Amino acid sequence: MFQTAQYRGTKQEQYQLLIKQLDALLEGEPDQIANLANASSLLNQFLENVNWVGFYVWRENELVLGPFQGLPACVRIPAGKGVCGTAVSEGTSQRVHDVNAFPGHIACDAASQSEVVVPIFKDGAIYGVLDIDSPSVGRFDGTDEECLSLFVKTLEKHL
Repeated sequence: MFQTAQYRGTKQEQYQLLIKQLDALLEGEPDQIANLANASSLLNQFLENVNWVGFYVWRENELVLGPFQGLPACVRIPAGKGVCGTAVSEGTSQRVHDVNAFPGHIACDAASQSEVVVPIFKDGAIYGVLDIDSPSVGRFDGTDEECLSLFVKTLEKHL
């Protein structure tokens, strides 16, 4: 049975524990939807000051809403549109200090003020994105972006 962990130490050390938990939680489970659902739940209980944590999966040339924690969200996002679509079209993580300053930002939750999106790859091709929103401007820093990229690398092994 899974229990909430007490995260101690530096931010990097806390993320290291989170990533170990993710790897153990997903070990041996072949169902991708179940793994994405558990990954979003794990992140949601770990991260503070966030209002949306979830995944969009690449389907037929657009991102389609996958498992998430938060308010109802946009269902489909074309490549190149918004923060998630930009992450897909550029193949790189996007860390947005203030979403109101991001050209073409898609406001699914009006409370969101900052965002981080990490692309997910499978067999060398885009699989989808991890998307996390916060109601605070500047919530995410370089450590978050770096560690969330490592979180996604671990997740990729289970997709």
